[in-house]
Amino acid sequence: MNNASMNLLIKNGRVIDPANGVDAVRDLYIVDGKVAGVGAAPADFKAGRTIDASGLVVAPGLVDLSARLREPGYEYKATLDSEMQAAMQGGVTSLVCPPDTDPVLDEPGLVEMLKHRARRLNQAHVHPLGALTMGLKGKALTEMAELTESGCIGFSQAEEPIEDTTVLLRAMQYAKTYGFTVWLRAQDAHIGRGGVAHAGPLASRLGLSGVPVMAETIALHTIFELMRATGARVHLCRLSSAAGLELVRAAKAEGLPVTCDVGAHHIHLTDADIGFFDPNARVTPPFRSQRDRDAIRAGLLDGTVDAICSDHTPVDDDEKLLPFGEASPGATGLELLLSLALKWSDDYAGGKLALAVSRISADAARVAGLNAGQLGVGSVADVCVFDPAARWTVEGGALASQGKHTPFLGYELAGQVQATIVAGHVAYERNAR
Repeated sequence: MNNASMNLLIKNGRVIDPANGVDAVRDLYIVDGKVAGVGAAPADFKAGRTIDASGLVVAPGLVDLSARLREPGYEYKATLDSEMQAAMQGGVTSLVCPPDTDPVLDEPGLVEMLKHRARRLNQAHVHPLGALTMGLKGKALTEMAELTESGCIGFSQAEEPIEDTTVLLRAMQYAKTYGFTVWLRAQDAHIGRGGVAHAGPLASRLGLSGVPVMAETIALHTIFELMRATGARVHLCRLSSAAGLELVRAAKAEGLPVTCDVGAHHIHLTDADIGFFDPNARVTPPFRSQRDRDAIRAGLLDGTVDAICSDHTPVDDDEKLLPFGEASPGATGLELLLSLALKWSDDYAGGKLALAVSRISADAARVAGLNAGQLGVGSVADVCVFDPAARWTVEGGALASQGKHTPFLGYELAGQVQATIVAGHVAYERNAR
């Protein structure tokens, strides 16, 4: 039985599906929430609804490896409703959320509740990371097997370092035994603690406390030694330095099972963008030197960096509109992920649109072990339809996210989402008013 009301035809668009090597003008046929045909219509297909994507790109729904939704516990900064709407406006159909909520995601009941709330909104698929240690305190390991059963796709300490390396060793042994991935931010527990900017001449001139690059590289050396000892699979979150990327490149060449991502803001900005103490440029890890930024761009091009994430961290005015050193770190990013990836491709990667799409869809899904980020026949119909040429100005008032702070306020960017489709259902349309 073919229910035409469930059937969606997206016609005349440039289908970019890196996972399946497709980059061509094709029609996309969706039946019962799944991709039923690319180019050729399935038998007896009748469209219940048609979207004309002439001049637009039809890509897999974007996969974001780090988006803080602020629920539970920080609803004054953002709510699931506001941030899911932001995801839809940004074309993000799958997102990974870190465990640093309040309470911390260290018990199955909390994870199930978050998944249930997200499912009810019928928007982006939410994939939580469980806490690696109870309360993220770095002492007792969580019940990773139980957390996995409740829906966690990996385990993380968010921004809390584990001071006792033995605990991290045990966590990685446990993860290896069960085939879990450990998601780590390479940041030494002591060096650069309390720092607010990249340790360099600029921070010295501005009188800001610094976070040296070695805070990242020392942590990486430790992580790689533990990987050699345990064989555990590690995903490194938001690398920030040229030296750090060199170590990752060597670890990959050695055959260690490691992947890494960078935050979308770090592809473009440097410590010079702090300007006159702009708290919007206060992020973790801090923006580093131009050399570091150029290394990140090159690493994305050669595949050392697997994916770009939004590092979406909504912060309210009370915590952001403060002197630079006191302002809460973080920027809103879900609605900027696509445009910042396209800007990288235009500025640096010779306009390789398909590569930019891959780094925020297929590659991100591969890293997270998600069945997402592609448009092959039979796959879930999560689709982002966007206009690569449409320009828009980043204004706080126009963002759906409750977090209105980003270092890109006032910038004009290219790439605008026209429609977001989740499991065959049109969840967002730009011009549907």
